[in-house]
Amino acid sequence: MKIEKPLSRLYTYACHEDERELCRLELRSLLGAEPESRHVESGIGINPDRSPFLHERLDILMEGDSLEEIEAQTGGLELGDSTFKLRYLDADRTETYEGKRAVERRIGAGIRGKAEMKRPDRLLGLAYSRGRWVLGDCITQESVWLKHNEKPRQYSTALSTRVARAAVNIAMPEPEGLKLLDPCCGIGTVLIEALSMGISIQGFDINPLAVQGARENLRHFGMSEEAAALGDMRRLEGRYDALILDLPYNLCSVLPLEELDEMLCSARRLAAKVVILTTEEIRPSLQRAGYEIAGFCNIYKGRFKRQLFLCR
Repeated sequence: MKIEKPLSRLYTYACHEDERELCRLELRSLLGAEPESRHVESGIGINPDRSPFLHERLDILMEGDSLEEIEAQTGGLELGDSTFKLRYLDADRTETYEGKRAVERRIGAGIRGKAEMKRPDRLLGLAYSRGRWVLGDCITQESVWLKHNEKPRQYSTALSTRVARAAVNIAMPEPEGLKLLDPCCGIGTVLIEALSMGISIQGFDINPLAVQGARENLRHFGMSEEAAALGDMRRLEGRYDALILDLPYNLCSVLPLEELDEMLCSARRLAAKVVILTTEEIRPSLQRAGYEIAGFCNIYKGRFKRQLFLCR
């Protein structure tokens, strides 16, 4: 029996309660499916590195109502001379540590090939989802964004790398051939996350010191400092496929309403799809600017709350 392309894909994920709403909105945007408690099934294939919440991707090659049915199909796996390791993934059913190892040994025993626990040529995954067992190739995540926490220039109110990466994915889940704009780029957190995913992005900021900091951070990670430039978003020209606007936030002052409305109208002029992050209630301003809210979530950090709006 020859097994070729995946029947579907299963992604495992996890998030802190403070970012649960953000996680679910991002996964719906990326995968076009509603997340379940520990996993998402989708026909869309993305690298799990894209999301700060995904852990593994299982490319489903076989499925069965029972483990016995999976055992009967494992002979169809063509491993050649490759070594393998089988991993039990938590989905609709989980097990104790001992239980997982027992299932792995049971199914692994029927796979024709040499098991290798430390550095296998091929990682396989097994999970129980939607009333059946599934088995396939497993791709694990590398937490790229964690490295971006070590920026030479930091700012206390800047977005976290996780939030920035998720915002980029919500704004541009299918980025090929598209261009993203960050018109208030600050020290470049969004720029770095987008560029690390191979997304074309241009950033501007009205503050020369912020642009200087963004460029230093970009250089630190081997990225082009030209991605950050001096500019007032209200004066910018051109048209982009999507835009991420992290509205200026200050502990001691609130953005004047007239300036807020100007920024929102400018964003609408520059892109048809806009992701807005704010610490204030802005729905009346969004309505005045003519936006339709296509998605929304709260993002918490202790008692501090940001809101994310996906607008069209």
